[in-house]
Amino acid sequence: MMRVITCVFVEHDIKLVLLAAMVCLAGSWTTIRLFTRANTTAGLASVGWHFLAAVAAGSSIWCTHFIAIIAYDPGTPVSFNPVLTIVSLLIAMAGTAVGLTIASTGPTQIAPAAGGLIVGLAIALMHYTGMAAYHVEGLVEWTTAYLVASVVLSALFGAAALHVAIRHTNANSKYIATGILVLAIVSLHFTGMAAVQVTPMNLGGAHADPDALQAMALAVAVVGLVVVGAGIASYLIDDRTRLDNYQRLREMAMNDALTGLPNRTCFTDHLDLEIQYARRAASKIALICIDLDRFKEINDLRGHSVGDEVLKTLAGRMSDLLGEGEFVARLGGDEFVAVKRMRDQADLLDFISRLETALFAPIWLDNFDATAGASLGVAIYPDDADNRDMLTNNADLAMYRAKADVTKIVCFYERSMDEAVRSRRTLASELRSAMENGELDLHYQVQTSVSTGEVLGYEALLRWKHPTRGFIPPSLFIPLAEENGLIKPIGDWVLRTACAKAAAWPNDYKIAVNLSPVQFTNADLPKLVHEVLLETGLPPSRLELEITETTIFADRERALHMLRRIKALGVTIAIDDFGTGYSSLETLRAFPFDKIKLDRSFILEVETSPQSKAIIRAVLALGQSLDIPVLAEGVETSSQLTLLADEGCDEAQGFLLGRPMPLEEITKSLSEVRLVPRRKTLLLPEDAEFAQVG
Repeated sequence: MMRVITCVFVEHDIKLVLLAAMVCLAGSWTTIRLFTRANTTAGLASVGWHFLAAVAAGSSIWCTHFIAIIAYDPGTPVSFNPVLTIVSLLIAMAGTAVGLTIASTGPTQIAPAAGGLIVGLAIALMHYTGMAAYHVEGLVEWTTAYLVASVVLSALFGAAALHVAIRHTNANSKYIATGILVLAIVSLHFTGMAAVQVTPMNLGGAHADPDALQAMALAVAVVGLVVVGAGIASYLIDDRTRLDNYQRLREMAMNDALTGLPNRTCFTDHLDLEIQYARRAASKIALICIDLDRFKEINDLRGHSVGDEVLKTLAGRMSDLLGEGEFVARLGGDEFVAVKRMRDQADLLDFISRLETALFAPIWLDNFDATAGASLGVAIYPDDADNRDMLTNNADLAMYRAKADVTKIVCFYERSMDEAVRSRRTLASELRSAMENGELDLHYQVQTSVSTGEVLGYEALLRWKHPTRGFIPPSLFIPLAEENGLIKPIGDWVLRTACAKAAAWPNDYKIAVNLSPVQFTNADLPKLVHEVLLETGLPPSRLELEITETTIFADRERALHMLRRIKALGVTIAIDDFGTGYSSLETLRAFPFDKIKLDRSFILEVETSPQSKAIIRAVLALGQSLDIPVLAEGVETSSQLTLLADEGCDEAQGFLLGRPMPLEEITKSLSEVRLVPRRKTLLLPEDAEFAQVG
């Protein structure tokens, strides 16, 4: 009688089970890594990563299944259907591809779980397709409860794995997701295998060769691990590429492109770290701001390419001299900064000396020697400041003091001496918003004929009424505007405003507007004047532009061309502050001036200084011989006016005739000041000496 045996798969090869576990763990780890990488990319890159993740997942799941199947001994010969075996592999890959794609690209919050559910079902379908390909010589029976439980467990663990992989972004989420995916594969396999019972029919038949089965299992494992390894290699190569790109981008972001030195961002981070170190160690650090003295001159004379070479050479020199605890960065333009951990004052002075040597040594470029030179400002933490911003600001202040003093190369921060610089910088910052806030205004000072007392025009004078400091003298804020690049917008506003106001006057008085030397360097100045005249409707003959002699001496040919273009518009040109600059006859001969404005300093001394009186007579005679009218500035007393009338001066301007005042007060002022022809009594308010205001 034939003996019947009921066999549950409990006998197994422990070595093959461990091999299956290794393949499962490696495959799950790779799948989660590739899947998360796919979620951080877009377009074709995302498709590629999803494909690699699906291949790694499907192959590792399939390999795990078949190695574990081979590990079990049913006690009867076994064989595999090749078609169903291949189909099971394709199911694993295709099913995981669909699930992973839905999990990462689904439109709803539950997309990761839904995609994971599909992955779990794909694992189950792959398993039972593989079991259909697994043929034994016996009766095979299934326990429905175990079969259903295996599918449910696989689906639930699959959903949880992808949900954790996407929705949880902490440091351990990838490891947790990997572990859950392993559970999805293992729970399906062992629960599914518990659902099957085999009753061998050929008790005396030959079993499959164990060595052959082990070789098959090893081959499957190798293939699976190769596929997984390819995925890992792709991940690592991409990771390395990303890291290299990140390092390259970080280097670009933290280093100056021209010199290779650390840039402003890197300097800020470094200084913060140094301050933290000094605070913990109760030590000191020195911050040195460096500004090149003659770099602009080199750029202008030799070109920007030579200027770039100078910057690179100096940067290389400073980099080469650095020792432990020393740092140099380029902030931009010709500005550098150095940081030094100091043990004592001598240590700091040695570092500064090395910097000076590097900065002042000649540079041989294009067959000429260039020496940039520099001004250095030093501030020490914590003596001069207790935070980064204040330390930087104080070193900067000391550097500007060194730059202003031609006898010094290095200045250390001194609170008392640098407060004035700080105040100027604060005022310059406030000047930037003064025009927008309506703090700037124009006052007008009358210009009259000396012989008749007739009003000829007005000079527009800029005034700044600070909201807390009151009126700021032009002698203070005009240089600030020139130093900080504000003079052009302010000058444009003055020109437009003065012309617009003058165009609305009921008479044809002239309006005189001063031009800063900085404004005169603008090649579009004639175009601006033309546009303003068209916009305001002011006749060109009523506009008079005033320039100083020093304005035209920087580039005489260019200045002459500029003045001729302006005069071609019908605008008159006055030479201002005559007598204080070069005052050469060649200037008056070569340039098309319509008026000479005699500087107020001669008028103030005319009653006490014979030399001043002689100069006034000479200038008046010069004007008469060249047929150029002369206007005397700074007339404050009737005796000064009488003297000018006796000497034949054409026009006058000063406190005696009218103080600078807002436009609305001009009419009232004129009614109170009346001038009669010279050698007659002047009907004026009581004479008084006034201090001249710009």
